[in-house]
Amino acid sequence: MEKGKRKIIESILNFSEGTDSEKVEAIVSEIRNTHETRIVDVQYDSDYNRAVITFVGTPEAVLNANIAAAKKAIELIDMNKHKGQHPRIGAVDVCPFVPAQNVTIEECKDLAIKFAEAMAKEGVPVYLYEESATKPERRNIDNIRVGEYEGLKNTIKTNLEHKPDYGPSEFHPTAGATITGARYPLISFNINLGTTDVKIAKKVAKRIHQRSGGLVNVKAMGTEIKGRDYVQVGISNINFRKTPLYRQMELVKIEAARFGVPVVGSELVGVLPIDAVLNSLEYYLQLESPKKLEQKHLLEYYFDF
Repeated sequence: MEKGKRKIIESILNFSEGTDSEKVEAIVSEIRNTHETRIVDVQYDSDYNRAVITFVGTPEAVLNANIAAAKKAIELIDMNKHKGQHPRIGAVDVCPFVPAQNVTIEECKDLAIKFAEAMAKEGVPVYLYEESATKPERRNIDNIRVGEYEGLKNTIKTNLEHKPDYGPSEFHPTAGATITGARYPLISFNINLGTTDVKIAKKVAKRIHQRSGGLVNVKAMGTEIKGRDYVQVGISNINFRKTPLYRQMELVKIEAARFGVPVVGSELVGVLPIDAVLNSLEYYLQLESPKKLEQKHLLEYYFDF
């Protein structure tokens, strides 16, 4: 099929494993070996004890790859032994389906349901979030993760509010539970602060987090990065068009300055849409043109002929 005409889905699988490279590679291989998919990025670390695998492909291929990778993760990861700074509820913590090219959000919803059904057959309870949520409060993943693995493991059995959308009302013995759904592009863009005081990172994160009165579409947490001379404000931006990356960067600078702490760097987890880069570049370059900076202003835009 002609380039640009195919249906393309992006998926960003989050697994609760960031210390054992062999286990991560075994999971990645399940995706790599699925026809009509392409790995975009693989990142994992011991501080969060989490792996994030970004890949793209045709709708059916992405679904099949996610199921295969999830089954491998269920086989390899024991949540009873897992510790990490990032909130989590299971071995296959989050499996989103994101429309990337010529795909509707409704098609992504259908794929998420098929993935949920497959996980339920493996004995894993599944929660639907974002555009797939069956309850308004479940659109926000934070509401699903209340209590995290240790807390939800008990309340899923007794609290009707914690009843999963698919699968049993009890955790898988080793894999816990999982979250899936259709959503729009999310950007994980972390900002490093020039201090080793994690309390400052937590305070700054709280001030930019949507739930505590910060920026709309932004979720943030302060974390310690072992062996480094800085701490980090880990940020998830669920709508870069309404809340541009430059806005979260500038607000972090302002809040950190209150403690006499500078921003000393940043970290991109996975990939991001080029429009997210252009809209921040336009801001920092202070372009006076009445037109917005667009892909057509990039030389490389004209290379595909």
